[in-house]
Amino acid sequence: MHIQSIPMWVGSSNNYAYLVTDESSKDAVIVDPANPSEVAPILKDAVDSGKVNLTAIINTHHHWDHAGGNDEILSQFQNLNLPVIGGKDCKSVTKTPKHEETFKIGHKISVKALHTPCHTQDSICWLMEDGAEKVVFTGDTLFIGGCGRFFEGTPAEMHTALNKTLAALPDDTKVYPGHEYTKQNVKFLTTVLQTEPVKNLQKFAENNQQTQGKFTIGDEKDPAVQKATGKTDPVDVMGKLREMKNNM
Repeated sequence: MHIQSIPMWVGSSNNYAYLVTDESSKDAVIVDPANPSEVAPILKDAVDSGKVNLTAIINTHHHWDHAGGNDEILSQFQNLNLPVIGGKDCKSVTKTPKHEETFKIGHKISVKALHTPCHTQDSICWLMEDGAEKVVFTGDTLFIGGCGRFFEGTPAEMHTALNKTLAALPDDTKVYPGHEYTKQNVKFLTTVLQTEPVKNLQKFAENNQQTQGKFTIGDEKDPAVQKATGKTDPVDVMGKLREMKNNM
């Protein structure tokens, strides 16, 4: 599995699109190609040079800065008849897999849809496995050191998404979020935690512009964070942490 990160709107919303390729077949998918002016030239070069066989657009959720580029990508690559795989509200979606439904990219990459409603009700995280390699594309549900706002959901739903659905993945699963928000997240984290993992994350973020794929599901687990909220019920902890972050 080869993953090419494509930064978009750097310096403003700092989004990521991802070109994921099964190296054995060259079959590939593009995840959240929201800004075609930055994504399409890279795709065109990869397709025209024979480096990849583009087979689908995959979306993590319907927000314009994730799915808003679908129609332009479809237009520019109309000869490929690309399906759009994503949540039910994504632009021009043609396929919405059920929770835990699987499909393949090429010969080796297995993809599993993990429904994680909260940031939006159609949010889906995508677990991809190639042999022992495991990655998850989390959109705006999970960031490095943080999570998305509860625009369409509740603390209970985000608790399920993070602490049940994503936490159940193997600890060595690498996280590829929809935005580069790590520096901002660390600023909040240091106000509630002074652990070695947080200090290490802070140092890494200060010295690296990009953090996607450098941290894992296991890195995101730190039960000590609940102490900062003064709560014990996990749903209350989730709600309080989000409130604290919003008010920072």
